[in-house]
Parts: sequence; C-alpha cells; structure tokens
Amino acid sequence: MIKMKNISETLLGLVSNYSPSGQEKPAVQFLLQRMQALGFERTFQDKVGNAVGIIGQGPHQLMLLGHIDTVPGEIPIRIENGVLYARGSVDAKGPLAAFVDAVAAVGVRLGWQMIVIGAVGEETDSRGARYIVDQYRPDMVIIGEPSAWERITLGYKGCAHVKITARRSSHHSASGQQTACEAAAQIWQDVQAWTGEYNEKYNRRFEQAQTSLLKWSSGTNGFENRATLEIEARLPLALNPVDWFLVMKELAGTEEVQTMGFPIQAYRSEKNSPLVRSFLKAIRGAGGKPDFVVKTGTADMNIVAPVWQCPAVAYGPGDSSLDHTPQEHLSLEEYENAVTVLKKMLKNITD
Repeated sequence: MIKMKNISETLLGLVSNYSPSGQEKPAVQFLLQRMQALGFERTFQDKVGNAVGIIGQGPHQLMLLGHIDTVPGEIPIRIENGVLYARGSVDAKGPLAAFVDAVAAVGVRLGWQMIVIGAVGEETDSRGARYIVDQYRPDMVIIGEPSAWERITLGYKGCAHVKITARRSSHHSASGQQTACEAAAQIWQDVQAWTGEYNEKYNRRFEQAQTSLLKWSSGTNGFENRATLEIEARLPLALNPVDWFLVMKELAGTEEVQTMGFPIQAYRSEKNSPLVRSFLKAIRGAGGKPDFVVKTGTADMNIVAPVWQCPAVAYGPGDSSLDHTPQEHLSLEEYENAVTVLKKMLKNITD
C-alpha cells in the first residue's frame, strides 16, 4: 500500500483497493483487517459480501452504514495541498473510513452495540443494503454519504427506470409512414412535456421530478424496425414509482413498456430526533455551523430507513458534486473534522 504522512490509514487503505461494484472483495478484506487492528470485537463478511464490524453489546444498537463499492474509473492516488485524489474518496469510502476511525476511537459504550457496515453494490442494485434490512433492527442509523462536515442530510429522492420499445413494420422511407425512431422520439418529447408540467407546481428541486434519457437504440430484422428508450426518473416524495410507471404507460400508448431494476420510493427523515440533536451539538462543538440538506440522488437510506422506522440521517465528509467524476477528491482537513464530529456525536448519543 502507498505510504503517505498525515492521512488516516483506514482512508488510504480503502481508496488504495479499487472496488467498482461487483469487485469489492479486496477492499472488504482490507476493511475487515483494519477493523480488527483497531479493536473491533467482532468482524466478518456476511453472506452477500458486506464487511461488518461490531463494538460493544447491550440493548441499544447504532448502525453506521456506508458502502464500499464505487463507480468504475480508477483515479491515480495522490495528495496535493492537503487534498486526496482517488476514486471513492468522496463517494463513499471517505464517509465509511470516518465511521470506522470514529467508532474505534470512542470504543465500547455501556449498553450500546455499534455496528459499522461497508455495504456492497450500492452503485448498482443495493444488494448489500437489501440483505441487511432483514438482519438488523437498530435504534438509529447513520448512512455514510458525503454531506460536507458541517451538514446533515435528511433525505433522498426515489428513482425508477423503464424501457419503452416502439415497433413498426419495415417500409420504404418514401412511404411517409411513421418510423419506429420517430415514434420513440415523440414519446420522449411527451415525457419531457409531462415532466415540465408536473414541475410547474413546485419550486424546490427536491419536490420536482427529473427524467433522463439514459440510452437510445434502434435496429431491424428486415421485416420490423424497433427503437428503444431507457428512461430514468428521480422522484419526489409526492410521486411514487408505481404512479410514475402508470404515467409512462399512458404516454407510450400501445408501445411496449418494461420496468427495470428496483423502483425506490423517496425518503425524508425528521429533524426533531435525538440523533439529529446529537449531530447538531457535535458540529457546534467542533466549531462548525450546522445545516441541513436533502439530495436529488438516491442512497441506501431509501432502502433501510422506511423498514427500520428509526431516526436516520446521512453524514460524511466530501463535496457530493464530485460524486462519480474524474476529479473526485477529498480535503484531509475536512475528513478530520468529520471524524471529530462523529466522535462527539457518538459520545453524545450513547451517554
């Protein structure tokens, strides 16, 4: 592993083990070894590949759920002017490493079991979170996602995907008949128009629907032409995936509509909870000015929080606008500030 001064060994080790979704094993093995070295009382890899570390025991359970996978695209690791450049430094190995370092520093707290999980597959199908949701029932959960060290994330939009396929019999281009590509183009225009009309009622992006055309493909077998659209929606609290699917079917008319992946409902947690109050106190205690944020993306919070029905927030160092970008980087000072906040918060909440 690369040796660098003034950087958390946990953070450096995680980003040094490149782990795009589906290739998390080396990073998981490192994290388990690192948690053992830091004094976690129990560490193991669960049935779906998540890295799990546990400190303490008792009637109360605090879950710190991060994810260990990243999007593809390895970034050469370097530190310049106190900034770490590496894939996953922000999304979301930075927050996961901060969880591990903070829990290890705080140690055993009477009556509390603290569980840190580096979940697999968050960037694809959230298989890690989907597995643990039936394995635990924590009193509180913190999701490891970048928020900047002074901010607490309260919610994320939902998401849904559809594939719409238009088919037309082959004909001469001079016939004037509508082609499959023209039919698909009209559907996409209708989706955009519907989205714009829906959003006129709302001013905040978190309350609006966002639709993206992820893929357009076409082809022919000589007798039939086809054009396929793959559309993603980021959905607000007021619009659940089932209702959005019905809108897509209506706009597609007689064309084929298929749902893709796992539809996810938007989620927003309450501000007035012991967990939030502990974070506010900790951020102020570290010299920060706390603030709240809601995100237009989707996270494992959407999977676990509605089932666990417990206080939930997302927190972690990093600028989320750098997620998935070639410029992904993390200020080491911000990382240390986040660890300080987490240590104070853990002591506050477990006193």
